[in-house]
Amino acid sequence: MKQDIPLISVIVPVYNVKPYLAKCLDSLLSQTYPNMEVIVVDDASTDGGGAVCDAFAAKDSRLRVLHLTANSGLSAARNQGVRAAGGQFAAFVDSDDYVESGLLEKLHAQLVETGADVSVCGAAGLKVKEGPAAVYTAEETVGCLARRGPFLWTAWGKLYPMELVKAIPFDRQALCCEDLLFFSQVLQRAGRVCYLPEPLYHYVFREDSIINQPIDEKRCTVLAVLDHICENAALHFPGMEAGFRQVALDTAARLAMQAVEAGAAGGRGDNLKSFRDHTRRHFSHKALSLCPDRKSMAAELALFMGIPAFWCLAAVYRVVKKRKGLGGME
Repeated sequence: MKQDIPLISVIVPVYNVKPYLAKCLDSLLSQTYPNMEVIVVDDASTDGGGAVCDAFAAKDSRLRVLHLTANSGLSAARNQGVRAAGGQFAAFVDSDDYVESGLLEKLHAQLVETGADVSVCGAAGLKVKEGPAAVYTAEETVGCLARRGPFLWTAWGKLYPMELVKAIPFDRQALCCEDLLFFSQVLQRAGRVCYLPEPLYHYVFREDSIINQPIDEKRCTVLAVLDHICENAALHFPGMEAGFRQVALDTAARLAMQAVEAGAAGGRGDNLKSFRDHTRRHFSHKALSLCPDRKSMAAELALFMGIPAFWCLAAVYRVVKKRKGLGGME
């Protein structure tokens, strides 16, 4: 009976992704889990996406649409959806992605079977190191984040107890790293995380998404967020500190490589000093030991040494990449 099956609330923030909406909403309304609600938050879309959402809601009472009068950002939209949710569990889905029909049923079954606090599934469309099904402590989960596998710190692709989600609103000041801050706070309250390797969530790559835009002030807010996360871990969650500091090192090195590539193409690498200083704030041998591969470790070490060393390493990487490309054409 439905009343005996916990209600799951799926929160879907929407802003100017009309070409992707139908596939996303169809995949949610095709869920095999029998007791769910889909709360779509139209963040003042200007491309007609709000009307698409309304059309879906008119056909299926499980879907509700909230229309914001002014564009407020991803965090505000998610928070609005959480406030309107009535479920015992919550899941987040980005409106340009789509999911398998068994997503909610399998994530919930994993929670029941393992007794974990949060369940996570595999994701297609991302380069993530795979791993077997497992149950991790919070500290071990941070280690997974540091090693970039078998899952990442995205808010989506996971199932949470609603009381946990309602206690941790998304930070509107974290402009492009709200998921990282949110999940770090989840891990401070969750005891165990269960992982199901099946790729039930499909991440859709878009060249116009924030993560694929040039390095700017908005994207660099991630440095301040990581400073806060690492400082908090050092004070209150020492078992998580090294893992979060590796996330900080990895993030700085990746952003620095993008800045150098832009500079090599005629752009400017004005943020390199910030990335170097960030690396030096969080560098430790324990954090470095969690680095997922030698290439990343070399980049983090070079950035720690200084900007000239990092430019040299980036030049070597470009030569190797070019040679591999030529070889692939032969």
